[in-house]
Amino acid sequence: MIRSGSWTPRCPVALDKLRLVTLTYWGFDHRAHTGRLVANADATTALVGALRRLYDVRFPIRRMVPVDAYGASDERAMEADDTSVFNGRFVEGTTSWSQHAYGRAIDIDPLENPEIKDGQVFPTTARRYVDRTLGLPGMIVAHDAVVCAFAAAGWGWGGAWHSPIDYQHFSATGT
Repeated sequence: MIRSGSWTPRCPVALDKLRLVTLTYWGFDHRAHTGRLVANADATTALVGALRRLYDVRFPIRRMVPVDAYGASDERAMEADDTSVFNGRFVEGTTSWSQHAYGRAIDIDPLENPEIKDGQVFPTTARRYVDRTLGLPGMIVAHDAVVCAFAAAGWGWGGAWHSPIDYQHFSATGT
């Protein structure tokens, strides 16, 4: 069994349904690194398969540690450019559980792939990455290897949404 500081008994997924997944990813330094994700047991096959495809094409990921390293703060994790899955939280500004609270959503390189909501950019330090034509390392764009890898796993991309636009976000439900 894993322990997660972002998990509480009121979370919509039981703690015993979460798994700690350890995998290798390519960093921005062009070297292989070991990362860890907390995910729903029923999402691990899709996640590992998609992330294996990203490893094969050497897509860079800044870091990959459970959100608990940031006190379960989504904002702090985004500022750190952390790729993570589980976070027992609501969709911002609502009382609806985020797909992250089910362990069925991943945010990849949030700095390079910001969320744009009501004209605001999150994380706030990611404004330069709003222009998706820049083609900078770690940026996710329509029809690229990242979008294709998660689409092959049946996961939807937040970069295809109209509002908010969430370039970092992939989920099993597409929400």
